[in-house]
Formats: sequence, C-alpha cells, structure tokens
Amino acid sequence: QVKVEEYGGGSIQAGGSLKLSCVVSGYDFSGYCMGWFRQAPGKEREGVASIDGAGITTYADPVKGRFTISKNNDQMYQNTLYLEMNNLAPEDSAVYTCAIDQVLPCDPVALTLVHNYWGQGTQVTVSP
Repeated sequence: QVKVEEYGGGSIQAGGSLKLSCVVSGYDFSGYCMGWFRQAPGKEREGVASIDGAGITTYADPVKGRFTISKNNDQMYQNTLYLEMNNLAPEDSAVYTCAIDQVLPCDPVALTLVHNYWGQGTQVTVSP
C-alpha cells in the first residue's frame, strides 16, 4: 500500500525559511516524476517544482532562486522528497502538496494536472 505523508509546514515571517518533507512508502518511486504543487484560498492550483528520475529539477518562475527541490532514495520502498523554501513571501502562503506520477515531461505544470499519488497537503503561512 502506497502512503504519501508531508511534514514541515507552519507559520513564519516574510524572509524566513521552511523545509518541507514528503515521505513516500510502499513502492520504489525513484524513477518517477515527483514534485510539489500549492493552492491558496480562492486561487488555482499552481505547480511549484519537480524532480525526475535522473534528478533533473524544474521550477516555476515565482520560486526560482528561492526554492530547492531534492530527493533521497536511500531506503528500499521509501522515497523522501524535500522542498527547501528560502526568502519566503506572503504570496507563498498556501497548502503545499507532494505529488508523484510517470507524467512526461516531468515538470511542475504537468505534475499538477496529472498525479496518481499525492499527500494530504501541509499548510504554509507567511506573514508580512
């Protein structure tokens, strides 16, 4: 049984940093497209970042240079995805969700539209 669990959300002041984690267990997803999308109240879902099986990363323009996506495939049948977020701004406030799929190309937009596995989401709130 596949489980997807996110950790690390919270409240922080603008300019601060947070690191999100997503633990995916029950299958070896090391070759899959993995990433994060976010959704703020009243706004459309927005792709944030993705990383493919080879470790190639793609970022949405609003987060380039501030967010870093990475993953750890060290454990059998468990993959951990990270999103390190720096210089956070109020407009980054949203529910962040981890998603996994074999979608091609592996990019945040495609992964936001197509994802076979996803987590429950974790809230990030950035105050001015």
